[in-house]
Amino acid sequence: MIQIELSREAPWPEGAWEALAERAARAAIGLTPHGPLLNTSASVEISVRLTSDEEVRTLNHQYRGKDKATNVLSFPMVQPDLIDTVSQNSDDGELLLGDIVLAHGVCVAEAAERGIAVEAHATHLLVHGTLHLLGYDHLDDDEAEAMEEIERQALGQLGIADPYLIRED
Repeated sequence: MIQIELSREAPWPEGAWEALAERAARAAIGLTPHGPLLNTSASVEISVRLTSDEEVRTLNHQYRGKDKATNVLSFPMVQPDLIDTVSQNSDDGELLLGDIVLAHGVCVAEAAERGIAVEAHATHLLVHGTLHLLGYDHLDDDEAEAMEEIERQALGQLGIADPYLIRED
């Protein structure tokens, strides 16, 4: 069972963010070899924090050495090769997959640049963040292409257009 623990800070408006995050996480997980997590009796928890650019800037500086806000940060709690083992052998039936943090201003600005709804862009960032929690990355071209393909498929299942067709010049 996927469980989203969501916290929302200003300036994020009220909305169905928890349901949006759960749909995004389920779509992403379902397209990976970790798909069985969707049907496990264990509670698979993802913490999602919707917050300000300033908080994301602080976290980005603290954990990545980059002194700027970014759209999404992911903090995995389990090594990817241990996810299935932990979920099957967890004493309390709980797997803390990790944390995803979204910056409001960056998300809103990127959505406006692309001419899409903030909710659609946030969904993409949550899919992307979930894949990072599962061990996916985009450090080289092959990894990036594999990750982007899963994102395209997940977003397609959710009725959201391919975000990689929209390229900045």
